[in-house]
Amino acid sequence: MRKKTKSSFQDIKADILEKIKTGLWSPGDTIPGEEKLAESYGCSRVTVNRALRELAETGFVERRRKSGTRVSEKTVRDARLQIPIVREEIEAKGAKYQFVLLDKTEIQATDKVRRLLGVSENAPVLHVRCLHLADGRPYQYENRWINLEKVPAARDQTFEAISPNEWLIRKEPFSNAEHTFSAALADEETAKLLEIEVGDALFVVERRTWQDDASITAVELKFPGASYKMTSRG
Repeated sequence: MRKKTKSSFQDIKADILEKIKTGLWSPGDTIPGEEKLAESYGCSRVTVNRALRELAETGFVERRRKSGTRVSEKTVRDARLQIPIVREEIEAKGAKYQFVLLDKTEIQATDKVRRLLGVSENAPVLHVRCLHLADGRPYQYENRWINLEKVPAARDQTFEAISPNEWLIRKEPFSNAEHTFSAALADEETAKLLEIEVGDALFVVERRTWQDDASITAVELKFPGASYKMTSRG
């Protein structure tokens, strides 16, 4: 393994995910211990431990005291297109992260939400909207529905200290995800939130996640088209 210097836990996490995705480390394989990884990446064991802990929380690896850390036999998330934590995405760019909760309302599922989540008529759903900022500038508008029959703990979350995006990734593992990418033009409300002009280009991500056959959440994410860039390898 090539030695790196001053690796952050995000760097280590991304590198390990790449090794899993490409098959260098297969399901069931034992990966090197924290001491060896720390030496290889040129960082402290604390940094390595944080990376491995987050990978374990998201289901990519399994950590056992006596047998070490192994690649999960059945990963909870797909390493080919992982769902990013927006805070980490912004901080990785060297920007200061903030988010603003716009509103949080419990509703009964409308026809649209029933189609998105696959829930029964009048099922309880949490509708949450928030704005993610990078250095004080709008970065992403998040419009989300959470299935309260599957994720009842979301009802008690204030989403003031942690965003819905980060809370769900850390607390509610998913087994399947669907992504749709498209372009759109900003309407008056979206333009105001993202501080752009009406009719400006938007990059839109629509995502749905499930745990087995039960839906967890459906979300629509909108980015200013002129400032957002996505790179994917696979």
